[in-house]
Amino acid sequence: MSRALASSRRAGTGVQAGSRAVTHTLTALALLFVGLLVVVPLGIVLVTALSKGITVYLEALTHPDAVSAMLLTLTTAIVTLPINVAFGLAAAWLLSKYRFPGRTLLVTLIDLPFSVSPVVAGLILILVYGKNSWFGGLLDSFGIRVIFAWPGIVLATCFVTFPIVAREVLGLMEAQGSHEEESALLLGARGWQVFYRVTLPKVRWGLLYGVVLSNARAMGEFGAVSVVSGHIRGETNTLPLHVEVLYDEYQFVGAFAAASVLTLLGLVTLVVKKLLERQRHRVSTRWQDTAPAAQANEVIA
Repeated sequence: MSRALASSRRAGTGVQAGSRAVTHTLTALALLFVGLLVVVPLGIVLVTALSKGITVYLEALTHPDAVSAMLLTLTTAIVTLPINVAFGLAAAWLLSKYRFPGRTLLVTLIDLPFSVSPVVAGLILILVYGKNSWFGGLLDSFGIRVIFAWPGIVLATCFVTFPIVAREVLGLMEAQGSHEEESALLLGARGWQVFYRVTLPKVRWGLLYGVVLSNARAMGEFGAVSVVSGHIRGETNTLPLHVEVLYDEYQFVGAFAAASVLTLLGLVTLVVKKLLERQRHRVSTRWQDTAPAAQANEVIA
């Protein structure tokens, strides 16, 4: 009996040692992979940007073209985000609360920017809003310029980012169901009251999460914006396009200085995303802890 017990203990120890070895190996491979693909390139960007000193770095960032690119990028994100939020909430509300013919087609159309190349999206906008197109020519006759101007950049950014908020909120609304909204309607609440006081508070963390991701994509978008912008310095060059122009002209310090701004924005986005995930987890854990007690009180009452 004692020999069998000792043998089983040795076998268990061997299994644990083997599992530890596998865990350590996989962890090392993951860290190596992340280091080579993420940490090292980010380090190279910052080192190259500061290779000629902080003065040259600041001069590159305060150049009029760089300032114009940063302002255009920021303005585009500010205009795009409210559009994405309004569309995302409306689409998620419609798809999660109602069943109607064509619902599957609408979901497919919302996911379309995820499967279409951003360059193709830019070409589509040129075909629709270009000066040689029927609609673009009509707008041009009224003095409204879309392609190779700021409105085209906003349209291209909206096209590639609008599914993000909708997808984040839609999954959350479907998981939560519509029982609370139906109860509010039965108690006499109006549609907007149900939305603002019941639905919106339930999806606020998912909405903020989608806003953060949408903002990151809007600031870093290159393909679609590159097609419709025209690369006009000081007018239609966003920050990613400004990086490309400087790099093609072998102005490496200026290019990497602008790239470092995008890198820092990406890191800030990751930090905000992590904080939102942590807060969302705390809220869900607190709700799970208090829900049984509330249900018990309801049963007792």
